[in-house]
Amino acid sequence: MLETLSVETVLRIGAFTLVAVIMGLWEMLLPRRQGSRRFLRWPGNFGIFLINAVMLALLPITAVGAAIFSIQHKFGMLYWIEMAFWPKVILCILVLDLLIYWQHRLFHMMPSAWRIHRMHHTDTAFDFTTALRFHPIEIFLSILIKAAAIILLGAPVFAVIAFEIILNGSAMFNHGNVVLPKALDRPLRWLVVTPDMHRVHHSPDPDEHNMNYGFFLSVWDRIFGSYRDQPRQPHADMQIGLTVFNQDREARVDRLITQPFRKHRSYT
Repeated sequence: MLETLSVETVLRIGAFTLVAVIMGLWEMLLPRRQGSRRFLRWPGNFGIFLINAVMLALLPITAVGAAIFSIQHKFGMLYWIEMAFWPKVILCILVLDLLIYWQHRLFHMMPSAWRIHRMHHTDTAFDFTTALRFHPIEIFLSILIKAAAIILLGAPVFAVIAFEIILNGSAMFNHGNVVLPKALDRPLRWLVVTPDMHRVHHSPDPDEHNMNYGFFLSVWDRIFGSYRDQPRQPHADMQIGLTVFNQDREARVDRLITQPFRKHRSYT
């Protein structure tokens, strides 16, 4: 078990570093929007990411640990259904991605959950570091939900590791402040969430930020009626963030941590 977890850690750190470097360079060379204010925002975004990484390392449950639990106890739906390995892997990735879609959507629909998730939306610019900006409470709840789903599925370890790498990489990609030609964006977003598609979700307008919930596959938004093609304002000019907690001081780690516990006048 420890050996498997060590391999997962190396793979995830390696994949994360590679994608982060690629996205960072892409954003510098071909930015979609100007004024990302990196020096103001990045310390808080990376600070929150490090806090979450330490918390996850200290928790007794992980996604891969849940898969190992299923193996050890031969528990889960896929242990009771005869299915070849690769179809199992594909099915698990699809189910877990669907789970993340609905978790995300519910965090927008439930006022108490929105107060926690809202911190992700108060970033005043949109780049790959926004994908790292989630409140520790949300990360904690997410790993519990994901672990329960993995155990119920009986997901193979390989499928879980693959999904975690895909999810992290696609989140940094679709939060990227990068130019993607329309000729590529249009066909690509029929399969995966592109930056222009997800940027709509970071509008201050509730009609826009309550759409496009997908993190990896775009099909769920189309199936469940939450797809919006474009924002009202042009991508290069549209406002990013919310009308609350958008002052410069709110970019500090201490302010990010306390946001869910401070009052504001608007639910949206």
